[in-house]
Amino acid sequence: MIIGVPTELKTDEYRVSLVPSGAEMLTSAGHSVLVESRAGEGSGFPDELYREAGAEITAQAAEIWARADMVLKVKEPVEREWPQLRGAQVVFTYFHFAASEALTRAVRGSGCVAVAYETVELDNGELPLLTPMSEVAGRMAVQEGARYLERPSGGRGMLLGGVPGVPPADVVILGGGVAGTHAAKMAAGLGAHVTILDISLHRLRYLADVMPANVELVYSTRHDIQREIERADLVIGAVLVTGKKAPILIRREDLKRMKPGSVIVDVAVDQGGCVESIRPTTHEDPTFVVDGVVHYGVANIPGAVPRTSTLALTNATLPYAVALANAGWRAACLRDRALRRGVNMVDGAITYAGVAEAFGFEYRPVEEFLVEEPHSLTR
Repeated sequence: MIIGVPTELKTDEYRVSLVPSGAEMLTSAGHSVLVESRAGEGSGFPDELYREAGAEITAQAAEIWARADMVLKVKEPVEREWPQLRGAQVVFTYFHFAASEALTRAVRGSGCVAVAYETVELDNGELPLLTPMSEVAGRMAVQEGARYLERPSGGRGMLLGGVPGVPPADVVILGGGVAGTHAAKMAAGLGAHVTILDISLHRLRYLADVMPANVELVYSTRHDIQREIERADLVIGAVLVTGKKAPILIRREDLKRMKPGSVIVDVAVDQGGCVESIRPTTHEDPTFVVDGVVHYGVANIPGAVPRTSTLALTNATLPYAVALANAGWRAACLRDRALRRGVNMVDGAITYAGVAEAFGFEYRPVEEFLVEEPHSLTR
């Protein structure tokens, strides 16, 4: 199989979908790896390391899209990449379809096989390819929130941990999953007063056992969210509904309850966001203000720390990429239920219920498309 690795095109996106050691593993298994020149440079992996691993370097992304049987990416294809998608080609990346109807229609129209990192799901509900980036995003949400609470950045001028004689900032986290948990650990470690809201009593009981004393746990209701954001200096949206658009937990009118200069960091923005007033932003221009509240809506937060993020991501994605390459996507998905759940589209059909539901498309179970591929298709 020919595996292609193009350079990421999102603004300030420096991650790469395959590191040289992964390229070596694939080439050693008899596959060809085609890497766009400088694709790994932002993460600290120059072209020469890929060449040493047996990969072919090309200056043209178009050549990768034209030749590759499977394209590995980090973020969803941007608009100028859409025309290069083609039928039967496997594209393995974060898609977050439920946040963008335009992307969904473009990928659906291409006929490609879209395998989404974020919906690869183990039987216990764990999301192994989303977890590492949720860990990074949760921790960075606190770093960025702390920065934008500073007065020169438009915030209230608060130090998260306070100092002796001055109380710490109040950090409210919506969602106690992976991102929310890592955000809470970071904020609590800096000395802030932290409140996590979640709708799972089971999760709240677990967090009560592992969180330090300066973290409070609250069952999430509309009333409790409104009460907590009134006193919050920093709100972190860390809500996740697998494969679906994030629910709106903070409405536009709720902003009037918040303190002027308080900050919202919505980690869920790549799934539509859990704050009604949020919109996607970039690392280049990360914030905007609505009703006196600073909004941080960067949709690729981990892209700012590409060395850490790339290594964490590829540690998780490489075994699945190898399985797809060695067996072909159909056989690999027949053997692995978690990978099967990652298939969002096949030949123009929507095979993930949450995506079909988001835009009113017909849903077809992926099992309809799973038959063993002839061995000759994998080379």
